[in-house]
Amino acid sequence: MPPPLGGDDSCLLTPLIPATPPPLPPRATARLHPLPLLVGALFATYYHLLVAPAPSYYQSLFLSLGSNDTAAAHLRALTVRPHLAGTEANALAADHVVSTLSSLSFPTRVTPYEVLLSYPVGRSLSLSAPGRDATAFALVQDTYPGDPYAAASAEVVPTFLAYAASGSAAAEVVYANYGRREDYAYLASRGVNVTGKVALARYGKVYRGDIVKNARDAGAAAAVIFTDPKDYTPGKAFPDGPWMPPTGVQVGSTFKGVGDPTTPMWASSEGCERVSVAKAMSTDDMPGIPALPVSGRDGEEILRLVGGDVAPEDWQGGDGAPVYRLGPGPAVLNLTYTGNETIATIQNVISVIEGKEEPDRYVILGNHRDAWTFGAADPNSGTAALLELAQRLSKLQNKGWRPRRTIILCNWDAEEYGLIGSTEWVEENRAMLTSRTVAYLNVDVGVSGSGVDASATPQLDELLKQASKKVQNPDNGTESLYDLWMASDSSLIGRLGGGGSDYSAFVQHIGIPSVDMAIGSGYAVYHSLYDDFTWMEKYGDPMFRRHVAVASIWGLVALRLSDEEILPFNYSSYATELENGAVDINKRVLGMPVSLSPLHRSIKQFNRAVLKVDSELQALQTWKFWSPWRNNPLRVRDLNDRLMMTERAFTEWEGLSGRPWYKHMVSCGFGKIRSWFITYHHAYGKEIMQIYGPSLYNDYGAEVYPGADDAIQTAKKTNTSESWQSVQHEIHRIARVISQAALVLSGGLT
Repeated sequence: MPPPLGGDDSCLLTPLIPATPPPLPPRATARLHPLPLLVGALFATYYHLLVAPAPSYYQSLFLSLGSNDTAAAHLRALTVRPHLAGTEANALAADHVVSTLSSLSFPTRVTPYEVLLSYPVGRSLSLSAPGRDATAFALVQDTYPGDPYAAASAEVVPTFLAYAASGSAAAEVVYANYGRREDYAYLASRGVNVTGKVALARYGKVYRGDIVKNARDAGAAAAVIFTDPKDYTPGKAFPDGPWMPPTGVQVGSTFKGVGDPTTPMWASSEGCERVSVAKAMSTDDMPGIPALPVSGRDGEEILRLVGGDVAPEDWQGGDGAPVYRLGPGPAVLNLTYTGNETIATIQNVISVIEGKEEPDRYVILGNHRDAWTFGAADPNSGTAALLELAQRLSKLQNKGWRPRRTIILCNWDAEEYGLIGSTEWVEENRAMLTSRTVAYLNVDVGVSGSGVDASATPQLDELLKQASKKVQNPDNGTESLYDLWMASDSSLIGRLGGGGSDYSAFVQHIGIPSVDMAIGSGYAVYHSLYDDFTWMEKYGDPMFRRHVAVASIWGLVALRLSDEEILPFNYSSYATELENGAVDINKRVLGMPVSLSPLHRSIKQFNRAVLKVDSELQALQTWKFWSPWRNNPLRVRDLNDRLMMTERAFTEWEGLSGRPWYKHMVSCGFGKIRSWFITYHHAYGKEIMQIYGPSLYNDYGAEVYPGADDAIQTAKKTNTSESWQSVQHEIHRIARVISQAALVLSGGLT
């Protein structure tokens, strides 16, 4: 088991204010004169102001050091082989990350965990219909002529859906559109019986785990998910264009939980308690039925043999597609899947750049390393950016820079299975992280095309905008990244409500202010064989300038959070967004026996706290050099702690009803789903939703005030007095955490 964070470098655990030294002897004390002390203090102050480089100097230097060649070299090294979590190839990828960070003289360690992963053992799928012989699908993604990774492609794990139940089903096909709950409701309204059938759905709109779960809940015996060419191949297919080839298959996890399934709510540390594999696989977070992903070509072949009523227009495919019908039958699918759920070792890589003045305050940067195949975009464009960023920070150190606060660089493992590596680390270090972390900055798919995609907790909105104005647009040297961002369809800062990436444990479990950012907002070869270095070099980022841009804004935000004396947080928009959420709730409970008065009172209280802290920050800016605060480090520390800890106050230990791991109780405003998780066709800001908490019915989506949303949905179905009382209870719970946040931000007691 690795030593605690910081290892032998106990300075990470050193308090900011040293222990009080023993008193001087009486005679020595009597000889002290205040004048030398005053002169020394003034000298230190003027040295800091006039001689020591300001944080802005190092920020500008950092931006000037970007290297697209460095980013490209790291991406090439990381994507030589497919590297699924738990495999030898992924361990070798971890070695590359460790050796790179260690070469920069950053203390670096591997933190391993034993977790439940899922691999395919056997699978088959055949199609038959009356008067037609059965056709067996190859279930293979074809390589292309001249593919430099053709040999390595043999190492790619066969197409599968992780954690799908082992079993067989032979039944008529029912077409279920995107596999949402409303799609099954429509089928029921048309008299289409799904019970015992094989549900065929296309990727898009909701998380694949919800697609399979919804099929199970509708009574299906098995599920098949296909990549519809309408959404993924509207243009030339790779290698002649960026779109998904006809045999391309999107693989992925169907686990709806977070972290290791055998250690729910606690870390998979050495010797830990575990539930059995059988029990873990039987929870409602698992799909519970056999399921397979197939290509767009195979999906259309199945649909050619499906009869019944013609599906609605918005259920249809694109140009050249057959007419999509609802079924059931006469097409019959015979599906068999055998999986191997096994305990495997994963490896997080943790590297530390120790802070000078406040080593016990952490700014954490994270990206995951594991990939379903080669992972050039997802996730290793982000990994390459992280390593390029780290090399710039090393050069800053050589120029005399040291961060005020500690910077921690994290490279997570097994994210693809269910955010496992980051979740286990957060669970294992929960107490330290909740008391010391300033912010978590996540980059998953760092580069997937043009445009800017950013999500954040609201107090970091303004910082993101300011940083983007300092970074050059990688596609136009005369503009800033901010200009590109504002001109795109992704100009809205999203929120972090869905379970799409490794920010989840930080925001939704322990309430850490967080950011998630990327260049590009969607790509068609997601989770397929074709997400390789060639695709990135030809279409994703031919000059690797976008990699440099994402590393630049990522690092610049980190430098500002780590180096500025007063944390650059701005809570002014928070209260407005909370009010917008209350308006949304009010519309949904209009005429029902529910009062929003507690919620409105708490929001007003929070708004007063925001005004108070804004006035304090304004005073600091007005009297920048002569403020009494400058001679009172404890007062500065208090202000920073209030800014840092307010987000924590929005969490409640009991968590969301029925989902206790998710502890963040409120959302604030409008945000975007991470679009590449949904479908390329909907990648450009067309899916607008509310945030923070994850949607109960879509792990990639999010809802406003998630606990209240769950209760309202239940109350509208049952319409009992008890169910509406549950809604009122959730309103009170939300009001309580907002009041707590107001007290923390204002720094007062009742």
